[in-house]
Amino acid sequence: MTRTMTTEVASQAAALCSHSCRSIAAVSAAMGVTWRQSVSQSMSSLHQLAGQPAVHLKRDFFLANASRARSEQFINLREVSTRFRLPPGEYVVVPSTFEPNKEGDFVLRFFSEKSAGTEELDDQIQANLPDEQVLSEEEIDENFKSLFRQLAGEDLEISVKELQTILNRIIGKHKDLRTKGFSLESCRSMVNLMDRDGNGKLGLVEFNILWNRIRNYLSIFRKFDLDKSGSMSAYEMRMAIESAGFRLNKKLYELIITRYSEPDLAVDFDNFVCCLVRLETMFRFFKTLDTDLDGVVTFDLFKWLQLTMFA
Repeated sequence: MTRTMTTEVASQAAALCSHSCRSIAAVSAAMGVTWRQSVSQSMSSLHQLAGQPAVHLKRDFFLANASRARSEQFINLREVSTRFRLPPGEYVVVPSTFEPNKEGDFVLRFFSEKSAGTEELDDQIQANLPDEQVLSEEEIDENFKSLFRQLAGEDLEISVKELQTILNRIIGKHKDLRTKGFSLESCRSMVNLMDRDGNGKLGLVEFNILWNRIRNYLSIFRKFDLDKSGSMSAYEMRMAIESAGFRLNKKLYELIITRYSEPDLAVDFDNFVCCLVRLETMFRFFKTLDTDLDGVVTFDLFKWLQLTMFA
């Protein structure tokens, strides 16, 4: 009896080994693979995999593990069908497009002579963030206090407009970064996320926390801008986010690219900062509400509106 399984995945996120692809694990002794995509494709390959049910496979895995089987031809066709005979085990099927970094929706069909299960490989959502220090004004460096007084003016607080002016003045000095500048809406979002007392402005401690985060994000951005384009590709973005301490699943990465990328799917520095500020703040906010550490929190309507309207 032949069992048919179909998996549809939107290929919107990062390219792997210079090709857009998705990894799907299958357990099988003998099976056929049909690979149909909305854009021209070239081939599919199978790599043996064991004991890694929830992980995003990176370039290093494919450099260290040769494929156990490949489709017969590397050819520019809409559909590729191949029959494989393999020993029982766990395998990852890697389809790829004919042209590097080509995006498109695709369908994978597995026909197995014996019952075989499939699942999409993906990471579990988690964040490995250092404990947030509770600072007092006395603990902040005097040089920073002096800088803050110059920037904040007489009220000693930084408004949304003032934050926009400060960040764009600073970012304008870094000619290697691709950016249109921080928009007023981006700065309003950052102020809302960092504002502890709810007055719509950043005090000394709040601005110090944001300042240190942005400096850290700049370091990460430059480290993972591998092609020195001044922006983040989807592939670079995934590595940068992981370096910042976050592990997200495929769907969240797709949402991030959709929300923060330009039409060419590149993420500018200002959007990169906004993305990481939001991620870190929301993870920390969730952690404070998840008192029993079960990964589930419950909101009443007011709390939900407060969170979504001003985050």
